[in-house]
Amino acid sequence: MSFKQVYITKTANFLPNEPVSNDEMESYLGMINNQPSKSKKIVLRNNGIKRRFYALAKGGTATHTNAQMTANAVKGLFENPEEIKTIDLLSCGTSSPDQMMPSHGVMVHGWLPQTGPIEVVSPSGVCCAGMHAFKYAWMAVRTGDAKTAVTSGSERMSRLLVSDLFEDEVAKLTELEQNPYISFEKDFLRWMLSDGAAAFLLTDTPNENGVSLRVDALEGVSYANEMEACMYMGSEKQADGTLKSYMDFTPEEMVEKSILSIKQDVKLLGDNIVPLGGIKLQKLFEKQGLKSSEIDYFLPHISSEFFRSKIAAQLEKNGNPIAPEKWFVNLSQIGNVGAGSIYLMVDELFNSGKLKKGEKILLLVPESSRFSYMYCLLTVV
Repeated sequence: MSFKQVYITKTANFLPNEPVSNDEMESYLGMINNQPSKSKKIVLRNNGIKRRFYALAKGGTATHTNAQMTANAVKGLFENPEEIKTIDLLSCGTSSPDQMMPSHGVMVHGWLPQTGPIEVVSPSGVCCAGMHAFKYAWMAVRTGDAKTAVTSGSERMSRLLVSDLFEDEVAKLTELEQNPYISFEKDFLRWMLSDGAAAFLLTDTPNENGVSLRVDALEGVSYANEMEACMYMGSEKQADGTLKSYMDFTPEEMVEKSILSIKQDVKLLGDNIVPLGGIKLQKLFEKQGLKSSEIDYFLPHISSEFFRSKIAAQLEKNGNPIAPEKWFVNLSQIGNVGAGSIYLMVDELFNSGKLKKGEKILLLVPESSRFSYMYCLLTVV
């Protein structure tokens, strides 16, 4: 069987409402126990984020669902609304669906009635979910199963970060530890995450005018066989490293233990996320016969600027250093949009007017939940 070449021919994004500065964050998310967060300034100083987007109004009222934002990004791929009827496949990745059932993808499809009945898939996960959606769409076009596919990455985490969801835990901590602040391992995520969506249009022919991005490699790896969960939600970590499901708690315990809060083992993250990510990347260079000097743009999804120097050091250690001027990261202006971050980076670069034919772009997406990674090599054509 011969495989087709696959090209990203259009990208689009949807960022809800106006950008939110660091000073404005608590007017949207609220203050815990009516006091400013002690960890906020520390976290923001380390992560380098200057602004982000929330699908919220001030006070915490939701303005958009995840599915609505994603559908708006998909619509942005088509200047002529009638062209949306050409989609054969819709592949949507997120770690924050609006509901457990139905799937995120079909909810997005529900906001796109003009597409007609088409195939829809919804990879789950965390930051890699968007890349898994991308890979499914890429394989469908590559094998000829689909002629035109749309893939997306999106998040709506802000509603999980508002202060009223933490009040019961604060009361518990105040009683037990005389500490009115939630633990750093949970609180720091409130200052990291952002909302938004972006989408790619994939076809087996490049644009006649302007640039396209040929997908030369798209690979992933999981280290869950040897690593315990690092970031989790809807569960509680046990002493042996296993996760106890939300289904095994009473409603009272779910509130008391903040089972629906996002939690992260910061030490496990810091010790492993960069070194493990370097292993498969080194193999990708070898498999593609690629030298780091041939990379024109390096787009790593980083949750914090703290990791920039760590990744650079790992690349140097592996013998594949990438010059700082080749890095393209928009974290400071967009925030950490999880599964949508890599889409938003590619979208900004694709529409920047900077790209020249023949240039190579390397994407790196780490996922701390149980240490998964996705890598992609693109060529501008």
